[in-house]
Amino acid sequence: MRKRNTAILVDTGCDVPQSFIQKYNIKVLRLRLSYGDEHYLDSVELASEVYRRFPGEIPHTSTPTMQDYYDMIEEIKAEGYENVIGVFISSKLSSTCHTAQMVFREHPELNSFILDSKNISIGAGLLAMWAAVQIDKKVPYEEVCKGLEHKVADSKVFFYMDTLEYLRKGGRIGGVTAVAGSLLKIKPIISCDKEGVYYTVAKIRGAKAGIEKIVSLVEEKAGGKPAWLALMNGAAADTAAQVRPLLKKRIKKGSIVADSQIAATLAVNTGPGLLGIGVLENP
Repeated sequence: MRKRNTAILVDTGCDVPQSFIQKYNIKVLRLRLSYGDEHYLDSVELASEVYRRFPGEIPHTSTPTMQDYYDMIEEIKAEGYENVIGVFISSKLSSTCHTAQMVFREHPELNSFILDSKNISIGAGLLAMWAAVQIDKKVPYEEVCKGLEHKVADSKVFFYMDTLEYLRKGGRIGGVTAVAGSLLKIKPIISCDKEGVYYTVAKIRGAKAGIEKIVSLVEEKAGGKPAWLALMNGAAADTAAQVRPLLKKRIKKGSIVADSQIAATLAVNTGPGLLGIGVLENP
């Protein structure tokens, strides 16, 4: 029997692990992918197909349809929820957040709080996971909403990839950065700034230096405090396996709460060989 009266809603760009979704009955709006006349709903499982068809075929990605939003609202109401907390990837990178805000305003029968996470992937997902745990602990809806606004600054994801070509093709970064990185074999470690826009945190040369730097950045963000950690990869499970023990060793008060391949729509924009680490301070 459901004991919660607040539903947690995310889009697939948040990369919340399926096990967590099932445990807390998190609602998911799925982004979409298309190869010509072939249409798919976003998932982690679909990512393997995306990588298989690279580099010759790059699918088009799109946000959920308006009907997807309306169907989700009906599902939430049918299950008897009174409140909704939606956590979405940065409004600077996707329109899902703004659309959700608009659609839920049309349904005042539900109390709704739609958060622009100012983040991408598990950087947004960790906020949704935090909210789900708070609701499960029976923290009042209003308190969780207020808490989320403050937690946005506590969540961060750092990532780097083998090639910047897919970010460039998707219009996510400037072409100059992509070309320079290709010519000099220098790859940036990327995150989202306070406005939710991609920026370069550091530049590294080589995978070994990249692993060391990204772990150091996460360690600095955690600051010796309790932290949730998330280890994400894009067709780079071997690299993630190298990083896992480092995280456990270097971040003493950290707890790995997610360890997964990224969803297909994110794979489209980042290509194979991605390593990402999310961190949420004081969960």
